[in-house]
Amino acid sequence: MTEPTSERARPEPIKSVPVRHPWRWVGGAVIVLLGAMFIHMLVTNDHFEWKFIFVSSGPGQRGAMFTPPVLAGLRGTLLLTVFSMLIGVALGVLLAIMRLSPSPILKWAAFGYIWFFRAVPRLVLAVLFGNLGILWSRFGVGLPFDQQIGDIFGVHDLSAKIYSVRAVDLLSGFVAGMLALALSEAAYMAEIVRAGIQSIDPGQSEAASALGLSRSQTLRRIVLPQAMRVIVPPTGNETIAMVKDTSLVAFTPVSMELFFQLQAIGSRTFQVFPVLIAAVLWYLIICTVLMIAQFYVERYFSRGYGQGAQDRTRIRDIGVEHTGRITAIPDGDQGGGS
Repeated sequence: MTEPTSERARPEPIKSVPVRHPWRWVGGAVIVLLGAMFIHMLVTNDHFEWKFIFVSSGPGQRGAMFTPPVLAGLRGTLLLTVFSMLIGVALGVLLAIMRLSPSPILKWAAFGYIWFFRAVPRLVLAVLFGNLGILWSRFGVGLPFDQQIGDIFGVHDLSAKIYSVRAVDLLSGFVAGMLALALSEAAYMAEIVRAGIQSIDPGQSEAASALGLSRSQTLRRIVLPQAMRVIVPPTGNETIAMVKDTSLVAFTPVSMELFFQLQAIGSRTFQVFPVLIAAVLWYLIICTVLMIAQFYVERYFSRGYGQGAQDRTRIRDIGVEHTGRITAIPDGDQGGGS
């Protein structure tokens, strides 16, 4: 009689069966089919007029995308985007600080500004700023209420303006369109910056105050650098949206703008659809470049956050357990930091 063995029997190998995903294959096949149909339409449909867009839009002329007026309009679109975003970001940071101020006057003034410019569509603002010359004949810098003060003292022709300019000269098409876009953008940037500032632990500001830093130094050196991780992604999205919104200033009107110039070619040649395709291509090119730049900027300001930073922290903790020494782990391609 054999004695029972104390060793456990080895379990049989697990027969794993991969999970099947038939609907993934169906969805992929449908997408491939739709993509093939779309490419076939682009290649075979003569109404796109690719030659008109890329080669020649008329006798002795370049394609519609590369005519001198369109390239000048492209420069105008880029300048509108840059100046509008610079003014919008700077004013938005100021408005965000005012919203967070303990002063009720500053807080409610910022709230009123944001309420107005977020409520009014940008197209309406563009048309409105293009017609502000109806309200005033001149804009000037000097003593406020100078004429009213003169009337009080019997001086009816008192003018205490240091410098003045005609409203129609100041609020030209480009300036009026830029101000409409910039002031509207400032309202949105104020909320983005405010959300970024409030995402930082209040203990950071308290520690900075304990170290003797002023409120402005705390904001510039402690809060805003950390808040950039939250501020940058929506700011990139706002910049891309601003490129597209520059087409609205054609109603101001602004002639040196991409969409305006392409519409002019379409009206002159009666090739409406091809010039719309040319506009789509230019906007795709500009926004693609901005999206690539946004990716790298976001990755730079996201160092030390996300899954990559957690993995490096976990590896460092394991190393400390085994060696008793803390070693620095270099940043990888994901831009993480310790």
